[in-house]
Amino acid sequence: MPTPIISKRAPIYADVPAEKWNDWRWQLSHRLNTVEEIEKVLPLTESERKALQTQGLFRVDVTPYYISLIDPTDPNDPVRKQIIPVSEEMNAFTAMMEDSLAEDRHSPVPGLVHRYPDRVLMLVTTQCASYCRYCTRSRIVGDPGQTFNRQDFEMQIEYLKRTPQVRDVLLSGGDPLVLAPKILEELLTRLREIPHIEIVRIGSRVPVFMPMRITQELCDMLAKFHPLWLNIHVNHPNEISLELAEACDRMSRAGIPLGNQSVLLAGINDCVHMQRELVQKLTRIRVRPYYLYQCDLVEGSGHFRTPVAKGIEIIEGLRGHTSGYAVPQFIVDAPGGGGKIPVMPNYLLSMSDHKVIVRNYEGYVTTYEEPTEYKSHDPKTCKFCQSKRPEVGQTGLTGLLDGEQMFIKPEGFDELHNRDGIQHRLKDENKWKPLGIGSGETD
Repeated sequence: MPTPIISKRAPIYADVPAEKWNDWRWQLSHRLNTVEEIEKVLPLTESERKALQTQGLFRVDVTPYYISLIDPTDPNDPVRKQIIPVSEEMNAFTAMMEDSLAEDRHSPVPGLVHRYPDRVLMLVTTQCASYCRYCTRSRIVGDPGQTFNRQDFEMQIEYLKRTPQVRDVLLSGGDPLVLAPKILEELLTRLREIPHIEIVRIGSRVPVFMPMRITQELCDMLAKFHPLWLNIHVNHPNEISLELAEACDRMSRAGIPLGNQSVLLAGINDCVHMQRELVQKLTRIRVRPYYLYQCDLVEGSGHFRTPVAKGIEIIEGLRGHTSGYAVPQFIVDAPGGGGKIPVMPNYLLSMSDHKVIVRNYEGYVTTYEEPTEYKSHDPKTCKFCQSKRPEVGQTGLTGLLDGEQMFIKPEGFDELHNRDGIQHRLKDENKWKPLGIGSGETD
């Protein structure tokens, strides 16, 4: 039998009336962020106390609900380590970056990241219900001075209106579900007025930090804007509470497909067997595991990082050992703005012009015979090929396979390999002199 999902409250909140405890506004207004407040719930370590008293670290705020999930007797509790800072956050590490995904460089207007051809990331707030210590956007998230105003919002909408190749908008931040309900509804309404926007997605950790925000009223409002998808963010089975299960049930009944995005974190979820329990618990509450992210190279996150090989090991322990739809993609979000790169165990061992050799999760190796006669797909007679959306400058490898391009050249490639041009340029700069034949000069 599956382990039953239970509800928890820290003893300090035992006398809080249910109507207050289940009010998301009460949860937001009673968040904890100081040594004195947090120590009323759990004893702090010296490292935690030092970090909480250090100026300039990433913001701390924890809802009463979420801190109640922590075992106060365990300094290594996996929920605790996600939201209570430690002194290791002050340690620099190799390749640490402020904006590790180069989102600012891909922003045509403030708060809008356009990295992929047909979809954009729309940052609608910098505020969250609670703050993850490994936050990718800690450069702006949680900072009251870093906000998106009405003018930014209008610029985002105008950009989307004049960019017809965008069909998919992902709302993130911060967390869109902490927005005032009227603002969120206006935002969704404006997006739905743009004819070429087909799908709206929301990325939110509110159901995990504050599941009481997922009211029936909110679900009814979101249901007006279908097709609408929502990804939550659960990293450990201990975060799957009765309240989260009920919140996910309300969203599912409103027709909202649910996915989960996790981050691979040292000392929290870097265990194959724990990950298997996590994905199976998620599917039981109708949430499909979507991504497992390698921890980004963001400042303050060095103590959370694992080798990439750990993620591949976890996928190896999931594929074949649980349902296929319970296996997420393991993703390295490429530093410098390369986007999401799936990294998986290698199941294709070899191939020839007529046969491929593959293996399964058990190490069973077999061959698959390729067809000897294959009538290739003809793009010239395919209505889908003829009516495809423009992807100016972003076709990548698909452009090579389609025959639109013969090669992809790095920036500056032609200039580097234009030897004659280099010689003339260097001569002009008096930095180069050709060797004279028979002059006795050597290189």
